[in-house]
Amino acid sequence: MAVAQAKLDATEARLSAMTLPESGAWLAALRQDALARVQAMGLPTRRDEYWKYTRPDTLTAADVTPAALFDAGGEDPCFSTVDRLRLVFVDGVFDADASDDLSLEGVEIERLSDAAGKDIHWAKDLYGVLETNGQTPVERPLAALNTAFATDGVLIRVTGKVSKPVSLMYVHRSETSDAMLHHVVKLEDGAELTLLENGPAAARFNKVLEVDIADKAAFHHVRAQGRDHERRAATHVFARLGTESVFKSFTLTANGVMTRNECVIELTGDDAVAHVAGACMGDGDFHHDDTVFITHDALNCESRQVFKKVLRNGATGVFQGKILVKPGAQKTDGYQISQSLLLDDDSQFLAKPELEIYADDVACSHGSTSGAIDEEALFYLRSRGVPMAEATDLLVLSFLAEAVEEIEDETLREDIVGRLAGWLSRRRG
Repeated sequence: MAVAQAKLDATEARLSAMTLPESGAWLAALRQDALARVQAMGLPTRRDEYWKYTRPDTLTAADVTPAALFDAGGEDPCFSTVDRLRLVFVDGVFDADASDDLSLEGVEIERLSDAAGKDIHWAKDLYGVLETNGQTPVERPLAALNTAFATDGVLIRVTGKVSKPVSLMYVHRSETSDAMLHHVVKLEDGAELTLLENGPAAARFNKVLEVDIADKAAFHHVRAQGRDHERRAATHVFARLGTESVFKSFTLTANGVMTRNECVIELTGDDAVAHVAGACMGDGDFHHDDTVFITHDALNCESRQVFKKVLRNGATGVFQGKILVKPGAQKTDGYQISQSLLLDDDSQFLAKPELEIYADDVACSHGSTSGAIDEEALFYLRSRGVPMAEATDLLVLSFLAEAVEEIEDETLREDIVGRLAGWLSRRRG
């Protein structure tokens, strides 16, 4: 009891320094509900089961730990060669001058800050709703905190097949910025959208993305988390899939002293497909946590979790993944793999794969491994004249390939591979 009370006291101390944003009728009640959830749960501590591998202190503290700005040395941002609709956020605030016009055939886009003042909005049925569903059976208080206090983001309603990606670009300019963004995406029947995200966003970043995918709709998500090494981030993706719908998400992470990515997916319609993948590379003071929870609640659905981490110089990688198959969710095909490549003896990979199955006609598997560079493969390349450093990089890229292959668009896939190769080259040189 003393521990629980101390947690709630710390939460109240954090909340006392924050004020709920002014909102119209549709959003005010949702913010109040989210605040009540945070107060009931308390902000996370290391004593919470799903935070035992990751210290949440810097994500929950009242004061932001300063993060130095990163100099990319003239390197173009990720996806810069892709034809896309650009929406730019600077330290968590939408920059209209740097963004493209919010108009594109087959999609409606509106800023959360603009929609918040209205009394009625289509997002009322989604904002905070998927986040609330995702609080059971595992509490996610940082997501609820975001729902209550986020003041900016985009509300995207997709009515057709969008001709080019919508790109969310996050720019970090203040060493003490503390950003919260909340995005809602609703895909109508048969609609299709590719959403890109890139950039470090802020010194401390808390983001929620809620995606509702109707029957036969498809959502593709590719993001590259920024290279500002001292940044800290907690991101959350909540998705709900209808019949014959598709959700595919890939995340590239290079650098970042603390990153926690959570993905919570509900497959509620028959024959739905959900793929979640990630490739991360960490060097030195680097902690990266992927926490995934996929619920199968319909017939003949498919899910894949593919996560690869390359770690060295004391870096830490975490994977917590669960597949829950509810009663009646027959013909489920669930696949989960998490692997790490440890390039020295100082790094570590902590994994907690889980299956919980209440149906009897399923094919589910999970696996997790850690290891070093394959010495035989390295010898093979060296014996054919490939220098040690280049041979190591080739084997690293080969190790990450299964995760990168989850990106369906070839152009985006090639861009990501190029970023991975560039990171390895810089570390080599």
